[in-house]
Formats: sequence, structure tokens, C-alpha cells
Amino acid sequence: MKISKQLIKYVLTAGVLLAVLSACGAKETMQDTAMGEASRIMNKGVTAPPVSINDLNGNEVRLADFKGQKVYVKYWASWCSICLAGLEDLNTLAGQDNGFHVITIVTPNYKGEKSTKDFTEWFTRQPYHNITVLLDEDGVWAKKFGLRGYPSSFYIGSDGILVKSSPGHASNDIITETFKGIT
Repeated sequence: MKISKQLIKYVLTAGVLLAVLSACGAKETMQDTAMGEASRIMNKGVTAPPVSINDLNGNEVRLADFKGQKVYVKYWASWCSICLAGLEDLNTLAGQDNGFHVITIVTPNYKGEKSTKDFTEWFTRQPYHNITVLLDEDGVWAKKFGLRGYPSSFYIGSDGILVKSSPGHASNDIITETFKGIT
């Protein structure tokens, strides 16, 4: 099979163009602070979705409420045995001062999770009093986070950048260690 010089030239040009465009996309950007001033983004990643959902008591919680602070977001499900096995450790982590906030999110009526009413009734009987649970009805925000399975961890820097996401269970030591590299 003979490949023409024109085809080789086209493939090389397209490769160079893709490399240049990729480098442009990795460029640091600017973002407004809570006071309206511009500040440099300190972490590499993408801006975290602007989550605005209710907790178990019906209070609205927005990710923007934590501006200037690091946030660990854990998506989990009441039917997930791995998630349930990690709740005691997560409760301990949420009760400590580690320099980041711990928020958990469940998705009523999405991917097999109970309804909001049933989940809330079930969870209020659990012994986990340090855990903040937010209710992502129908997985609206889960889709924006790109959630693929339970449990999943999302690490957000003080600049609102989603620095890392990882599926599966993460121990408290791993979570704490990960945040040491995030500003």
C-alpha cells in the first residue's frame, strides 16, 4: 500500500494543530473572587459545577458558599455496600478540622437511589451526625460532575477548581494526603 506525500503532510499538519490547540486549552485563566476582584487560579483542572441543592432539612447549599475554601465532595448511594462500609470513616473525617469541608451527595430517584422521603427517613436513623448530606434530585448535578459510579470522590480547591475526581472508596488518609497538594 502506497501512502501519498499529500496524505502524510495532511496528517502531520493536523497533529501539530491539535497539539497547539491542546496547549492553548491548558492555559491558566482568571476567575472572580467573592469580592468581585480578579485572582489567579492556583490549581490545574476545570471549574467545579456551580452546585446549588438542598440538604436533608430543605436548606439550600451552594458550592459558592465555600468560596476560598477547599471542599471534598463524595457521591454515594444507600444501596452501595462499599459506600455504606465507608460512612463511619467519612463521619470521622467530617468531624475533624483538616483544612477542607466534607460534603456528601446522594441522588434520589437516580441510578437506583430511594426517593427523597425514603432516603431522608432512612438516613435520620443512622448514627452519622457529622456528615452533611445534599440531595441531588434525579442526578442533575451528578451528570455535570460526570459521575459514573458510586462511591466517587471530587476534590475542589479554594479557587473553585475541580482538581481531581476518582471513582471508588478513598480512605481518610488518602483524602487528607490528596488535599495537601491542593491550594
